[in-house]
Amino acid sequence: MSTMQIDRLLETCVKRKASDIHLAVGKPPVLRMHGHMKELATKVLDGEDTTALMKSITPDRIQQEFEESGSGDFGFAFGDAARFRVSIFKQKGYCSLVLRRIPNTLLTFEQIGLPEMARSICRRPRGIFLVTGPTGSGKTTTLACMINYINETYDKHIITMEDPIEYYHPHKKSVVVQREVGTDVPTFAEGLRRALRQDPDVILVGEMRDLTTIGSAITAAETGHLVFGTLHTNGAASTINRIIDAFPTDQQEQVRVQLAGNLLAVLSQCLCPRVDTDGMVAGYEFMYVTPGIQNLIRENKSFRIDSEIQTGKRFGMQLLDDNLFTLFTAGKISAEECIDKSRNPGQMMDKMARAGHDVEKTDEGLAAEAAEVAASTATPAAKPGAPQSDAERQAAIAANRARMMATQNKK
Repeated sequence: MSTMQIDRLLETCVKRKASDIHLAVGKPPVLRMHGHMKELATKVLDGEDTTALMKSITPDRIQQEFEESGSGDFGFAFGDAARFRVSIFKQKGYCSLVLRRIPNTLLTFEQIGLPEMARSICRRPRGIFLVTGPTGSGKTTTLACMINYINETYDKHIITMEDPIEYYHPHKKSVVVQREVGTDVPTFAEGLRRALRQDPDVILVGEMRDLTTIGSAITAAETGHLVFGTLHTNGAASTINRIIDAFPTDQQEQVRVQLAGNLLAVLSQCLCPRVDTDGMVAGYEFMYVTPGIQNLIRENKSFRIDSEIQTGKRFGMQLLDDNLFTLFTAGKISAEECIDKSRNPGQMMDKMARAGHDVEKTDEGLAAEAAEVAASTATPAAKPGAPQSDAERQAAIAANRARMMATQNKK
């Protein structure tokens, strides 16, 4: 397969606005479009095809790494149309590739739907802002939007460490230095250590993978820098636990104090296919660190953070499940997607039932969980002849409906 054919694949990906290209032996090229896998009407790939495709776009250094370790990652520009982040790897002895399309156009806060408080944090002189979520949830796009906003608005020195570089940021009001792990610097931790000697105002860490990198990021914030980073966690409370648990037990008390004093906010997100139009929409959980949340972090009471988020709406705070439910009631995502992406599926099903939405409970476990939630939130039965409020009647109806569905599914 020639270079011309890889160009045609990339053109097709850009034209159809696919997020990924999957190339594997025994199957035609596959595009991921709006969260779903779509085969292209072309030949089934064999080992020679995938190897030729890999060699046509992969630098010699990454090819050597691929031969030695069985995998490699890099990025490249496809003209002015887009950039691609590429992962090559061996499977069953053959070469496979996954190419993630990175649009050249940077989105705005409004287009992404970021809370207004996130824009305000970009003005802060020091602290840590974390964007979390599973792979493919749009963390890189969100951070690129924030870095671009700083670049356009303030005169700062911005240093990014990425693996690989995905969005290119030209110099605007700020000076933007982008270092690629493996090419410009050996590791994230080494890049962070060196960055402190390079007069930075803003530091972006592509992935906070290990104890050394996490510790260096906290130190960078303490020494007067605005630090952006990512973690593969779901939810603000689990993000705090993940950071603290990365350290040895005898250091965790000190880390809690450091984190409480330097963490600015946590934005957890996921991507959901839209049902009202083509494309994806992001669901968010946003936690802004108030004095109350600082105390919870210091006192190791992260289990109470969700309650603080629920009462912090004036700061733009919201839980992921609340945001997903809002997207569902607005007709932007399906009920199934809302339930699947929620942190508490059973509670989400019960919430939908209470709101009058018919939800098919095909999962016996979720149906039972919804019944348990409905029963636990329902008020005690009233005495015969005693009047019931509308809320009590609705709770009883929802509980009975959930129990009936759970019984039917068991049969």
